[in-house]
Amino acid sequence: MRTGIAVDGLAKSYGELQALAPLTLRAQAGEVLAVLGPNGAGKTTLLSLLAGAQRPSAGSIDRTPREVGWAPQQPAVYSRLTVAENLTLFAHLEHVPDVEGAVDSMLEQTGLRERAAEQTGRLSGGNRQRVNVAIALIGDPPVLALDEPSASLDPAQRERLWSFLTGLAAEGRTVIFSTHDPGEAQRRADRLLVLDGGLTAFDGPPAELLAAGGGRDLEESLVRFLAVREGERA
Repeated sequence: MRTGIAVDGLAKSYGELQALAPLTLRAQAGEVLAVLGPNGAGKTTLLSLLAGAQRPSAGSIDRTPREVGWAPQQPAVYSRLTVAENLTLFAHLEHVPDVEGAVDSMLEQTGLRERAAEQTGRLSGGNRQRVNVAIALIGDPPVLALDEPSASLDPAQRERLWSFLTGLAAEGRTVIFSTHDPGEAQRRADRLLVLDGGLTAFDGPPAELLAAGGGRDLEESLVRFLAVREGERA
């Protein structure tokens, strides 16, 4: 199977602070990869590097920024533009051949058609996040990097979003997302990447982390797993 994205020795430092230690990763086409870890673990740093939003201090990525759809945690939208105008603008920026068709498709697939004429700044947080994800998808990238994509969504919106994203993965896109919800990662991801203090603590299927932590569920197992690492460093 063709690799969706490959990185070698990817790292990011801010002066003396190492936000992400050298990381080598292969994510396959069609794979859904969840990035977990405590605050400050390096999750957002990794995703922003994959998307080209930041430049790495070291290492390489085999995809160009245009090939990675980026949805940051804070929606990157223009509040005075309507939903459709935002999508149209970003479609032009991505040099989409059929702008009107792409916008129409995104409105339908993300359930935003009835909001198309509304100013984005007047939308609820959940609907702004859906616009954010639609913008990441507008250029039809082979890889998606989504930072907490469901954080502002209600249960019904979350289910609709994940139905859409898993459908994209089934078509061959690579979906990489960060989350603070181990339950979401267990339900949605084929594989987990756990970061801790910028270091790779675990890389494997959810069942392996569940067994390694020995908890009743993935959340308890993750907490136990990280506590053991902390104890080993003490």
